[in-house]
Amino acid sequence: MMAEESDVPRLPRGVKLKYDQVRARHVLLAPERAFDIDETAAAVLELMDGQRTCGEIVDALAARYDEQREVIADDVRAMIGDLIARRVIER
Repeated sequence: MMAEESDVPRLPRGVKLKYDQVRARHVLLAPERAFDIDETAAAVLELMDGQRTCGEIVDALAARYDEQREVIADDVRAMIGDLIARRVIER
């Protein structure tokens, strides 16, 4: 499943992005589940505020990492789509 450019992803109530000091990594906490995520996924999740579209998130990441939009767009949309399918992100 691939998220659309116009989707506005957000973390639903009960799902939180936390930084685990002990493991020195980000963790996505959901009811009765936890996902270890890498720095790239954390950067995407930090931009999900329930107002930005997937396209705007891609634009922000491209600017932040000085990368061409086309290089990262499909990966970002695929990651968001995967988390929507796992029901830890809503659109």
